Amino acid sequence: MTAPVLLYIDDDEALARLVTRGLSRQGFSVVHAVSGEDGLARLQQGGVDVIALDQTMPGLDGLETLHRILEIPDAPPVVFVTASQDSSVAVTALKAGAADYLEKDARGDFVPLLHVAAEAAIRQAMVRKARDEAEAEVHASRDRYAALAAEREVLLREVNHRVGNSLQIIASLLHLQASSSAQDDVKAALSNAMGRVAAVAQVHRRLYTSHDLKSVLLNQYLEALLEDLRRSAEGNRMSRLTLKAEPIEIDPDRAVAIGIIVNELVMNAVKYAYPDGAGPIHVALDGHGDDLELAIADDGVGLEGSSDPRSTGMGQRIVTAMAQKLDAEVERDPAHAGTRIVLRFRRAGVEPVKAATAAE
Repeated sequence: MTAPVLLYIDDDEALARLVTRGLSRQGFSVVHAVSGEDGLARLQQGGVDVIALDQTMPGLDGLETLHRILEIPDAPPVVFVTASQDSSVAVTALKAGAADYLEKDARGDFVPLLHVAAEAAIRQAMVRKARDEAEAEVHASRDRYAALAAEREVLLREVNHRVGNSLQIIASLLHLQASSSAQDDVKAALSNAMGRVAAVAQVHRRLYTSHDLKSVLLNQYLEALLEDLRRSAEGNRMSRLTLKAEPIEIDPDRAVAIGIIVNELVMNAVKYAYPDGAGPIHVALDGHGDDLELAIADDGVGLEGSSDPRSTGMGQRIVTAMAQKLDAEVERDPAHAGTRIVLRFRRAGVEPVKAATAAE
């Protein structure tokens, strides 16, 4: 192991020899400089681990030299040495940046103390350097993480943008196909498929324009979803479709499930609630803390009067599957004159709840 180098700056040649002899026995390599100017010049050459600096010298005194040393980047620690017994000198030196302070004597009795102070100053400098390097690495890691997170966010926005556009094209094609079909059952099936695709597409479009890629505002999402339904092949029967929803944030996966349920129940009301034409359909979303309630209601003939031999039960199976995904309780409101389906679920997932549904 290389011997640590101590630069001893003192104009007293005899004392410098005592320091050199005493510290050499302790494993130090001592370099002597007779003035502050000489010490600074030697310091510029590098290779110094610790400095012992005398207070009183011709030319630059100890405090002036100390200030010059500390202006050097990565300067070694300084042990301030003085013959004065004035404690204010120690306070001044330590405040100026000295690592330690001790009083010297003409016989060299202070050399063992200098040995201890020099070793302690080197250890402290090593600890401080390691800490600074660790902090620099932490800051660098944070900067790298922030850059990666920003890049990831841009990529996610681009993915959501492209997926949303692709799904919207599919929904538009289904709309065109439904509009051109002469068969009512084909038209209805295509319209249902279009609504399901649009429900998923709207989530991706919401994420592309949202400030937060981890959540969706349900009131905005449902309004856009219902607007898509109004433009669908069945849109002429949705002129009285309304929404009342609070600005509730929810994760994208749960938003998709909610959107698909709303699509199925609204389309169900369109098909069966008003056999003789259009009527009001209401979608409402309320929140009480983490407890959410979604209701789709009409003032039509009710479930008993809405049976249709063409029904495949697909909508019911879809609502049941999405309700299970939400851990939702689904029930019909028996007090409502028409049909009112209510879903109660938590903002975040909980343990599965057995869901019973009444759709289609």
